[in-house]
Formats: sequence, structure tokens, C-alpha cells
Amino acid sequence: MEENAIQTIDIEGNAVPIEALIEAYTAQKSAKKQAKKGIRKRKEEQELKPYQAELIKLQKHLEETGQKMIILFEGRDAAGKGGTIRRVARYMNEKHYRIVALGKPTEEQRTQWFYQKYIQHFPHAGEIVLFDRSWYNRAMVEQVFGFCSDKEYEDFMKGVKGFEKDLTRQGIILIKLYFSVTKEEQARRFERRKTDPLRQWKLSEIDVQAQERWDDFTNAKYAMLKKTHSHNAPWTIIRSDDKQKARKEAMKVILDAVDYADRNEELDFVLDDTVVVSGAREIEIMEAQRARSGKFTG
Repeated sequence: MEENAIQTIDIEGNAVPIEALIEAYTAQKSAKKQAKKGIRKRKEEQELKPYQAELIKLQKHLEETGQKMIILFEGRDAAGKGGTIRRVARYMNEKHYRIVALGKPTEEQRTQWFYQKYIQHFPHAGEIVLFDRSWYNRAMVEQVFGFCSDKEYEDFMKGVKGFEKDLTRQGIILIKLYFSVTKEEQARRFERRKTDPLRQWKLSEIDVQAQERWDDFTNAKYAMLKKTHSHNAPWTIIRSDDKQKARKEAMKVILDAVDYADRNEELDFVLDDTVVVSGAREIEIMEAQRARSGKFTG
């Protein structure tokens, strides 16, 4: 037999190349995997719909009462903030909500009062504004990468509680969500962004350095929670390695913030304590980690 001869197998009298059989099997296996993935995703989206229906009721309540709501979505890169925002807003009346994701400040904005660029996006009566990152950029990304001076950082940390107290005193409902992803899961998501052409646009230079600066971000997270968690504007931590659970629990946190009419009493609004952690409890957990190992671990 020649060394390079094509190996075949007889199937009903036909000589079929083994390589072709392997390719067909691999393609079929991939198709089945994609089909299962599609079924799972549809199931997950269906699980969210009852809570998305409740969000529409909440939105209607805010419209009728003229209340204003601001929701901050914070956390490391690839923590699941954007996907959760899209699910929260998916069925809302687009006339009464806005998603705000501000880019790098302009030279003019750098000369303005720090909060000015955010205030111009604040809600009017009956509106919800969802910030995909917020003024807390100063406490995290800007501080870690040196995009602000030490004085600018210190001024922010000293003044933000007073700023938020003024907001809530004026009747604004302020919800602060911090999405917490593990280092291993963040690395997996970054790798997917590198290899998936539909996700490559999400990968930034900051993302590339996020793993290398993991401990710096962890220290910044602790300082932020310690200094800015308050009775008027508490932080809620969302463990987000499981994106589906994180999305559902984030919706519950938002729904629990308002006593709106016609709430579906048959729906489970109890928060999953393996996913949702108060800011005060997260501080305790991080301090216990530091006491045991000499540093924060997440």
C-alpha cells in the first residue's frame, strides 16, 4: 500500500474516505452543540421575562408618580454589566429610560466640575437612567491607571457621599450595583473576545492590562466600598461568574427598591445570597481575606 494512499471504509458498497467521515462527525457534533446552546439561551431568556414584565410596571409607577431613578452599573471589565443593562431595558418604554456610557472626557470637560458631565444626563420626572460606568470611574480605572491625580482621587473619595446624599435627599432613587467576577472567569471571557470576531470590538487596551493589574483593582475596589458605602446610597455586590443568575438577581434588586402597584406576588423576589451581597458584608469578607492571607483575594 502506498504511504499516502487515502484510507477508506466500505459503507453499503461505497468506499468512503475515513477523513470525510471524521469531518462529517465533527460537523454534526458541532451542530448539536450549537443547537443545545441555542435552546439553553432561549430558556434563560424566558426565565427573565417575568421580571422584565415587573420592570415595565415599575417604570409605569415612576412615570405616574414623577419619581426619578438612577442605576449605576460598576465592576471590572467583562464582569457582565453591559449584558445585564440590555436585559433590564429590553422591554421598557424607550421614551422613559436612557442608557448612558460616557467615553474619555474632553479637554473642556476636564476643566469643568467633575460631576458636570454626569449631571447633564440625569433623569427628569418619571425617567430611569442606567449608567454603564459612572462617576466611580475615578475611584477605579482612573485611580489604577493614573488617569487622575492623587488630589483629584482624594477629593472624589471625600466628597462623593455628600454628593449622593444630596441626590437622595432630593428624591432620586439611587441604586449602586457592583458586578464582581473572579480572575479566572474574567480571563476566560477575555480569551473569548480575542477569538470571537463578533466580540473582538469589546477588547480594549485597558482590558489587556486588567489581569496584570488585578490586585490593584482589588485594592481600589476595597477602598471604594469602604469610603462610599452609606445608608443613603449603599452598594450591592452581584457575583457575576454565572451571567444568567447575575442578570436575574440584579433585576430583583432594582424591583425591590420601589414599592410599585400590581406586583406579581407569585414571583420569587427573594434574593439569592450566593449571588447578592451587601456592600457592608463584602467589606467584612474582604477584610477577613486580608487577615487570613495578608492580602485581598477578590
